[in-house]
Amino acid sequence: MDRLVRADWFGPLLVTLVAVIGMAAFSPSFLSPLNVQVLLLALCINGLIAFSQMIIIAIGQMNLSVGAIGGLAAISFAGLMEVWGVPAPLAAILAICIGLIGGVLNGFFIAWTGISAFVITLASLSIFKGINLGITRAQPFYGVPESVKAFGNTTFLGPLPWLLIPCAIVFVATWYLLNRLSLGRQILAVGGNEHASALSGISVPRTVIAAHAISGVLAALAGIALVARLQIGQPTIGDDWLILSFAAPVIGGAVLSGGHVSVTATLLGVAIVAIITQALVLFHIDPFLVQVVLGGLILWAVGVNRWREVRVQRSLKRS
Repeated sequence: MDRLVRADWFGPLLVTLVAVIGMAAFSPSFLSPLNVQVLLLALCINGLIAFSQMIIIAIGQMNLSVGAIGGLAAISFAGLMEVWGVPAPLAAILAICIGLIGGVLNGFFIAWTGISAFVITLASLSIFKGINLGITRAQPFYGVPESVKAFGNTTFLGPLPWLLIPCAIVFVATWYLLNRLSLGRQILAVGGNEHASALSGISVPRTVIAAHAISGVLAALAGIALVARLQIGQPTIGDDWLILSFAAPVIGGAVLSGGHVSVTATLLGVAIVAIITQALVLFHIDPFLVQVVLGGLILWAVGVNRWREVRVQRSLKRS
């Protein structure tokens, strides 16, 4: 039981269960099939966004361009289908390649120049967003095929959306990467202590580039999923991802200095944010308060993490 309580995912799981029970008690419509479908759709897309940032937090950095990369991949996906008539699967692959290239460029410039990831990704955010607006002229792409629209808005087995399948695959793959593959261990090692990792033979530049490449791919997947969900290639896709991308991993116990993240706890953090957002809608509360709540959750989660670090340091000194 002590190990269970200490697990990163136990706290977010408890909060999620309490929130679901409380919402169901105050609003019976909360567990209606339609509302469950809406929650799961939000969980699928926001989960991809959170995993994209979580990988970068694992190496002790931050990626401010997550939304810009996802937005560029999204409008590329929609534009390829509308303008050139590219089949949806091929368009999705090309859009993922765009996300991969954007992530690799971020990682390369960070590793090559030694400049802070904050500065590099802030600059790339502006570049990718500028390319986005240059391609679209700030106008949406409407020619999304019916098959893509159906994939983003239909369900199987009751309220389970089809978008749940790629999200589940990414969840398992990300967990396996960080817990079973050498690259995942290297990412966490670099985040924990970059100097010690280099001395142990890990290529820090290569690991940084790999982490940003994975982040770019996940951001592109989120953009593609959102196009299917919205049924339109909107140039504003990704503009509001930044706070969410940090909120879920931090609520899930991720250490911002790097070296420690939890895939399961991050997904539960996404669920908590989705439930809070849905609660505001059901109780007719101003939706703009979502940003206030997310900011408060981030401060709370960072405070809890810092308190844990202080407790660990004190226990080590006593021993």
